[in-house]
Amino acid sequence: MTSTLINVFKKLNITAVTQIRLCSSATNVVSEHRDISVIKKDWKFPPQYTKPREVWIENLDTVKENKLGLFELHPLIYATVPRIDLIHRNVEWQKKYRWVSWAHTKTRAEVRGGGRKPWPQKGLGRARHGSIRSPLWRGGGIVHGPRSGKTHFFMLPFHMRIHGLTSTLSAKFAQDDLHVVKDLELPTEESEYLIDLIKERNWGPSVLIVDDTDYAPRNITVATDNLPYVNIMPVYGLNVYSMLKHDTLILTHAAAQKIEERLLNHLHSNTAIQQAKFKLDQV
Repeated sequence: MTSTLINVFKKLNITAVTQIRLCSSATNVVSEHRDISVIKKDWKFPPQYTKPREVWIENLDTVKENKLGLFELHPLIYATVPRIDLIHRNVEWQKKYRWVSWAHTKTRAEVRGGGRKPWPQKGLGRARHGSIRSPLWRGGGIVHGPRSGKTHFFMLPFHMRIHGLTSTLSAKFAQDDLHVVKDLELPTEESEYLIDLIKERNWGPSVLIVDDTDYAPRNITVATDNLPYVNIMPVYGLNVYSMLKHDTLILTHAAAQKIEERLLNHLHSNTAIQQAKFKLDQV
């Protein structure tokens, strides 16, 4: 096997000069990226079987993308196996818990007319009826019809909500639709600047920006005011439906840390109270 490899190298005419050139070019690449820092973290629950994932920290103060460093992501949050069934159940839950059906039908006591008996009980050979607004008659009341104000609210189990978030975040990261930025400070409040930035970085037709607080800087709030496809959301409002509705997910450095910390605590703590059967008196 070794002699075969030597013969192949001889046929390719690989000299020592080319090897030196290759080594020198590799050292140049390494020297160019020596100033890039990798932000390593001491997790309360370190990964056991998989390595941490790394993502670039980007900037928003220039249209052109600049790499500010590497940021480690916990694999249990951003690199799990996406459960499509849990993602689907989370979406259905979010659609139904805010849906109130206003369809309404009237019973025989509510429809108009029918105050007297249509014909005598006996003697005419007809069927016995007491009102023309019986459900058997056309224009009569409806039996077991929909009544307005019916809610379809239900509570999804706690662990399904947690794993739905981790599955969606992992899917976004695997599809390269998750980006981490240093902060949300923009040099201007013009919407054209944000439009050019999204187009330059190929962030897709819709963008969801998540920050650790609900007080966003003025420039980005004014810039996104006229852009219906760019939305800003705090960490405590992050949900599966909003992440799937937008093509690109932008997390600030602080938001990514807070999401990671909270989900790891829920995954490694006793959640028997949260997983108990939901009752209305808990609200």
